[in-house]
Parts: sequence; C-alpha cells; structure tokens
Amino acid sequence: MIPVTSFAGKKVALFGLGGSGLVTARALVAGGADVTAFDDNPDSVARAQAEGIPTGDLRAVDWSKLSAFVLAPGVPLTHPKPHWSVDLARAAGVEVIGDIELFVRERRAHAPECPFIAITGTNGKSTTTALIAHILTACGRDTQLGGNIGTAVLSLEPPKAERFYVVECSSYQIDLAPTLNPTAGILLNLTPDHLDRHGTMQHYADVKERLVAGSGTAVVGVDDSFCTLIADRLERAGVTVSRISKRNVVANGLYAEGSQIFRADGGTSSLLVDLDGIQTLRGSHNAQNAAAAIAACLAVGVSVDEVKAGLNSFPGLKHRMQPVGRRGNVTFVNDSKATNADAAAPALSSYNRIYWIAGGLPKAGGISSLSPLFSHIAKAYLIGEAAAEFAATLGEAVPYEISGTLDKAVEHAARDAQEDGRDGNVVMLSPACASFDQYKNFEIRGDSFVSHVSALAGVTMLVGSEKVE
Repeated sequence: MIPVTSFAGKKVALFGLGGSGLVTARALVAGGADVTAFDDNPDSVARAQAEGIPTGDLRAVDWSKLSAFVLAPGVPLTHPKPHWSVDLARAAGVEVIGDIELFVRERRAHAPECPFIAITGTNGKSTTTALIAHILTACGRDTQLGGNIGTAVLSLEPPKAERFYVVECSSYQIDLAPTLNPTAGILLNLTPDHLDRHGTMQHYADVKERLVAGSGTAVVGVDDSFCTLIADRLERAGVTVSRISKRNVVANGLYAEGSQIFRADGGTSSLLVDLDGIQTLRGSHNAQNAAAAIAACLAVGVSVDEVKAGLNSFPGLKHRMQPVGRRGNVTFVNDSKATNADAAAPALSSYNRIYWIAGGLPKAGGISSLSPLFSHIAKAYLIGEAAAEFAATLGEAVPYEISGTLDKAVEHAARDAQEDGRDGNVVMLSPACASFDQYKNFEIRGDSFVSHVSALAGVTMLVGSEKVE
C-alpha cells in the first residue's frame, strides 16, 4: 500500500467505496488523514465501517473544513450530470481529485525521480501497459503495475528511487488528476467512447490530452486526427514528443511497416525491431502497441537490446489474443476479452485460417461489421444466445455449426482444424459477445476455454509466448 501522507492531519471526504475507492480510503487513513467516506450503497458503507474506516453521510459534513474531496473514478464528474457529492464539493470550493492524483502527489513528495510511465487511449492501452511492465520486469527493473488494468494504484508499493511505475489511466481517472506528470506518457489513439460520461468527443479528447501534456516525454499515436492535432499542439508548447504510427512514416518517433518497427530521427529511419513470429504481438494494432511501449521504455533508460528481449518473451495480455496451446499444426488462441464485434476484429484480421468460436450474449449490431474478415474464417462454431443470429449473418459466406456450448465448440473446432492439415490453422475463441448468458464474466469464459483446450489429447499448453519461425 502507498500511505497518502500529503493529507496527514487534514480533513478529507471520499465518495465511492467499491474496489479502488476502498483501497483509496485505506491509503488515506494509513497516511494520517481525517477521513469521512461514503457511498450510495449501504452495504459498501458497512464494509468500510467494518474495516475501521470512518464513514458518514457527506450531506451532513462541514465542507468548509475539508482540504480535498476524493472521488472514485466510476462516479460521474461532469456528464450526464455531476453526482450530488460533486455539486456539494464545487459549491464549497473544495478540489475534486482521484486516486491517480493522490499517487502522483506521493511520488513527488517521496521519490520524484522514480520512473513513471502512464498509458491511455481508446484501444490497446491494457496490452501496451502489460507489455511495458513485462519488458521492465524481464530486464530486472523493480516494476509496479497498476491503475485501470485492474490493480488499484494505491495498493502498489510506495515510491522509491529506481522503482518503476507502469500505470494504465482511463479518461475518468485522468479527469480527476490535475497534476498528472509521468516521466513518459502514452496516448495511443482516440475514437468515440464514453461520450455518455464526457458529453462530446472534443471533451473526451481534451481529458485524454492532459496525460501527455504533463509528461516529460509524450508518446502520441498519430493515426487519427484528434491525436495528430494533440501531438502538434504539445510540440508547439515545448513538450518532447515521440510520434508513433502503424500506417505512415513519421519524421521523429517510431512507425510500423507490417511487422517491422522503424525509428525515425530528423527524417532518417533505421529498423529497430521485427515482430514477425511473436505470436502475442500479431497484427497492425499490436505493432502500434509495441511501438508505443518501445518509445516509452527507451525514454526511461531501457536499452534496445533489453527491449528486444522483452518483446520476444511477452506472454500476452490474458484473454486478449493469447496463444494458450498447440497441437501439431494448430494453435489455440484465447481472445475472450473480445466482447463485441469491434473488439473481435483485430484477432480475426491477424490470422488467415481460423476455426472461430463465437457467440454469447449478443451486442447491438451483431457481427455484420466483421464481414470483410469472413474470408479469414475456415469455419465458425456458434455458442450461446447469439448462435442463431450469428448463423443468419454468416449465411452462405462462412461454413458454420451451432455447437451450443463452449466444450463442444472446442472439441469440434480442434478436430476440424487438425483434420484440415494445413499449417497456420488457429482455433480461436473471440466471441464478439458478452459472456453473461453462460458465464459470470469474460475472464471465467476465457479460463473455461483454456481448461477445455488442456483436456484435449496431445495439446502442449503454452505458459508464455514463443517465437515461431
């Protein structure tokens, strides 16, 4: 845990006692703050009370005595309308901050020079975050991984010299971190998302820009117009900018041509690394993720050789295009995190002959947007509530069967892929659906897939990634 000492002896209100909110409350108490915590859910309040965290209805506190109001990131700050607690804080002139802001203040107070990489973007941020942490860990750095990737940032070890922090930041967290100042900040891309919480695309982009605006080195993907303008604006403001692209050559930064990543400096380019054969980094989207990770690692002092070694041993983000087993010419890939069609597209575009397991609780739009990728599918194995709908969309374009359940789909897909005999066959779970008709969450669904694969005769399970020549 990182005790929040910056508010020692001061009165602080906190709203939101879910996972990260409860961790934040503990960290504030541990650091000596006079905390009053609350939540709209009485069960959450009772759980905090049982831990000894002071609680109380924030409608009844004296806001004029508070030094800060700490808001959990899942609670609305601006849209569709501010939460009532935010209205109270603003009316009293109390600053509204979140757990990422508390972390950066503790870092500044105790170890301002310790390397800190922050990552954001609409797509790819979890893979990029995990890849950076893996590269750092693989080359022996003391690495702490947290934030939006699933580990609350204040549950990490306290800042100290030579301890590296790799923190994924959602737009909600950035919105609550006014002094965010990473050593290297990454903005991967921007497409419309979370507009119910930000109102407009421009406001969403403005929030994301804050992460790189305060960075020592700003790593910015320039494959969309919003990020291109941000990179130009930051450079004019004097920020060191490293541009990355998966589509175009850049003058300064890193860009991908297929699986090859080049480093450009003043218009002169040289090949830096080739991702060919690294199963966990297939596809143009992963070329962008890798380029961003490389740029950030180089910015915090990691050598090119150390970066290359880390890329080659990257096991992948669990449940995201993760090779989990092999039998003969067939690779088994877990992409359970693909809970809608757009999320399934990168995996389907990364392999040429796929025995595709899809289905679950369908999302609006189904899989019609994936039709340009149907040529990559040797056969589909449909499960869950979406099976009939997906079958209708596939029609005569793709052979399919309605398997119904995941165990049958794995068994049948593995048999057909093996009998086909061609090299490069892939049995892939990339559902393009939510899991809730059959599983509590996509993690359990993915683990079930791995379990069914491991039960097949003759399968070699892959603990990590491997470079396949």
